[in-house]
Amino acid sequence: MADLQHITLTTKPSAQIAYTFHPATSSTATTTPPPLLVFLNGLGLPQASWFATIAKLKESNTPLPALLTYDRYGQGATTDRDPADADAEDPTHGHDALTVVKDLRQLLTQIATEKLGLDSAEKLNTIPLILVGNSIGCALARLYAQTYPGTVAALLLLDSVLANSDFVSIFPDPDAPGFDASTLPEGITADALRGGREGMKRIFHPSVGSKEGLSRRNLAALLPHADSPVLVGPDDGKGPFVTVVGHDFEAFAKESARMGRGEELTLVYANPYWHLYNEGLVKIAGDEAGRGKGPVQAPGAGHFVQKDNPDFVVQEILEILGKAL
Repeated sequence: MADLQHITLTTKPSAQIAYTFHPATSSTATTTPPPLLVFLNGLGLPQASWFATIAKLKESNTPLPALLTYDRYGQGATTDRDPADADAEDPTHGHDALTVVKDLRQLLTQIATEKLGLDSAEKLNTIPLILVGNSIGCALARLYAQTYPGTVAALLLLDSVLANSDFVSIFPDPDAPGFDASTLPEGITADALRGGREGMKRIFHPSVGSKEGLSRRNLAALLPHADSPVLVGPDDGKGPFVTVVGHDFEAFAKESARMGRGEELTLVYANPYWHLYNEGLVKIAGDEAGRGKGPVQAPGAGHFVQKDNPDFVVQEILEILGKAL
């Protein structure tokens, strides 16, 4: 495993970011321009959650591009906060996803010159980027590809955050006018729905901030649709290769139960809602045959797919690398 390193972005010189960089293996190291695979964390797990996947990738004896993991400001091994949040009224809502995307762009610009040997920042646009994200990391991957069209060759989206949802509305409102409790599926009660909605509001509603200061308040405005806009990759205007992975329904239901949410509520409402969202996500690859794959379920994995089933993630990474490079 690569040693943890630190870098200071020239755009935010008062803070450091912790990262790991793994050089390309021999057969891809001489590719011009050199490809780069970047892992994008969710809110729940830092870059260390990718280390098992990376170790298994290296054990595969398959030619690999350079690999990059990092912790955003205020997350994991990056103990420095985002300097721009210093005057924020609410530190848990100090900055949004677009700010993170701009920071990522700057990080990649510096990595490209310092680690990949490019002689100018402008050449970053020529690097075939492969973005692997989990949870809100999937939203960041989409926003990066939208903001910098033609730069992302492939995206592997592991149980994406429901970017356009308030999470509460996943469950019917038992206090809404006209609600009829007699129509509820067996095992579901009005009180259970109230509890589920309250639990979602308390933990997952976009109004809830994060320890790192990344706010989701405007995420639905930034990504209002699962299936659009269609992204533009570097291959003659075609979309990037996109693989959408969802959680295992049973595993996620058990994971939800451990967090105090009813297992039955997850099976009846959350899983179908999430699967429908994932079906939309596949379409951001465009209509070109073979560009989009999924949604596929990660066997035995809850929301944190890379933690629960790194072997499966390795399999999907190697497949999408074979398509994109």
